[in-house]
Amino acid sequence: MMAVQCNPLPQLLHTLNKTVRQHFTPLISNTRLFSTRKNPAFITSYTPKLSNSRGSNSVVSALISEEKVAESSFSGIDAFQLTYLEGNSWLWEVGGVKILVDPILVGNLDFGIPFLYDASKKYLKNFKLTDLPEIDCILITQSLDDHCHLKTLIPLSQKLPNLKVIATPNAKTLLDPLFTNVIYLEPGQDSKIETKNGSHVKIRATAGPVLGPPWQRPENGYIVTSPQGQLSLYYEPHCVYDKEIIGKEKADIVITPVIKQLLPSFTLVSGQEDAVCLAKLLHSKFVVPMKNGDLDSKGVLANLVSSEGTIESFKGLLLKELPDVKVLEPVPGVPLNISAS
Repeated sequence: MMAVQCNPLPQLLHTLNKTVRQHFTPLISNTRLFSTRKNPAFITSYTPKLSNSRGSNSVVSALISEEKVAESSFSGIDAFQLTYLEGNSWLWEVGGVKILVDPILVGNLDFGIPFLYDASKKYLKNFKLTDLPEIDCILITQSLDDHCHLKTLIPLSQKLPNLKVIATPNAKTLLDPLFTNVIYLEPGQDSKIETKNGSHVKIRATAGPVLGPPWQRPENGYIVTSPQGQLSLYYEPHCVYDKEIIGKEKADIVITPVIKQLLPSFTLVSGQEDAVCLAKLLHSKFVVPMKNGDLDSKGVLANLVSSEGTIESFKGLLLKELPDVKVLEPVPGVPLNISAS
């Protein structure tokens, strides 16, 4: 039976947002970013301890600057390079293909109603569109502003209108006016991104949450498979899934929220036990926890949201059920490499 999450807050934000979208036009360059030093280790990551102080912003900025070079040195065919851009946003590289996921890189996240909700990133405050590498594809999981962020997508489309986009069909009315090469995947459908050597990265859509009336189609999760099929990754930013369907899939890497976000009497984003169950169903080797609620937010709606659980409590739950699964905590702006060999 389909997992359903009828979410009143995003539906309210979506309704209020319809009449207040604005266009932005910053320039975009093909500056290469986030190259990683060559290292034969199975997992390579940087793990500086960050706080919410101004000093931590300087640390992250320094790390980003340190990694910025003319060309990327990351060329693993069956390896993932995962760079967390905070919120729901990621930059992934696999088989030489660079995938920008649910990007929020221009302005704040406010759903068009900043007087009710206004959120900014904590660490990557100075990250700009011009800091992006040359992108091969944009991946959109959901149709709401915290995934399909028009302040970011409009200037991207103005610079790169033919850029490949893979998205939930729920975002069709938003994306069709912007990009000319959009593929809408229903759960169970596949698409491929060709690599420079002629192989392909496979992307398969899975069912995510239902955000709105119960009869609305679900949003998307995705399983991304490396060119030689030796490594796969699952991503769905609400930790909402159909157990029966997901139980038929497999993913070596799971990117998922592990800290629950709650409204009074309602779960906005799941985690904790549900994240452990997800990793178990997918027979995963790695869990990459994301803290998509960890933003500097203000407003009436922001004050209604509370959290439950921590990464440490999740690790405890995971250790009891899946002691061999590794938890790899991402640092915003710093590449995390996971290889198949």
